Amino acid sequence: MSQSKPTPHPCGSCAHYAGSIWQPVTARATDALTRGFTRRNLQRGQVLFLQGDENRAVYCVSSGLIALRAHHEDGRSTLLRLAYPGDIIGYRSFLEGRSHRTEARALLPSRICTVGQRDAQRVIGSTPAVMARLTSRCIAEIDRNHARIIASATASGQDRLADILTRLMRAHGTDTGAEFTMRLPVSRRDLADLLGVQPETISRLIKRLQEGGQMLASGRQITMPRKMLDVQAAADHAAA
Repeated sequence: MSQSKPTPHPCGSCAHYAGSIWQPVTARATDALTRGFTRRNLQRGQVLFLQGDENRAVYCVSSGLIALRAHHEDGRSTLLRLAYPGDIIGYRSFLEGRSHRTEARALLPSRICTVGQRDAQRVIGSTPAVMARLTSRCIAEIDRNHARIIASATASGQDRLADILTRLMRAHGTDTGAEFTMRLPVSRRDLADLLGVQPETISRLIKRLQEGGQMLASGRQITMPRKMLDVQAAADHAAA
């Protein structure tokens, strides 16, 4: 009697599979993972979940860009961070069994892979390595926030803005040869939130970057020389 083929891993063909929190799932738990697994395309501006929504899943950004934003009682909002391809979101509320404390909205057309809450819990229960990877993601986020606090005290606003723009350019820019170009997917107010400065400061920082030959800006159209991205990539590799 022939044996049935094992269920293929739903993340197996993803470019981010090696770093996926679901990668270590055992063959025994793959059925539960597949049962709770869905993919969803979001258009620019479409909401994945709202602040205060009940948590129903763990989400992975397969492509695109997601803004995680906190809304305040006075009607204002703050962009807390950007989720890039390969990033996991919604996992803190999943782990704590509480509602979402932020809104997740697509800044670019995005694809989201989702594992429903009940099946995610079953997978974690049978594969401790998944919980270990989730824990590592939590620690990495704490480390990023720590680095952001240190940078705000030690690095210039110009350098911190250049870091954000090169990160966005590497993820979403178009390679034209000696340069990369993109339409900035976030507003200058959002950039100010990420840097912890006033919105009017962003215009001055952009002007300094242009004067230093690090970029050109026309409205939301940004152009950067390839060498700037290469330098940033080398710095990131050295820090890793």
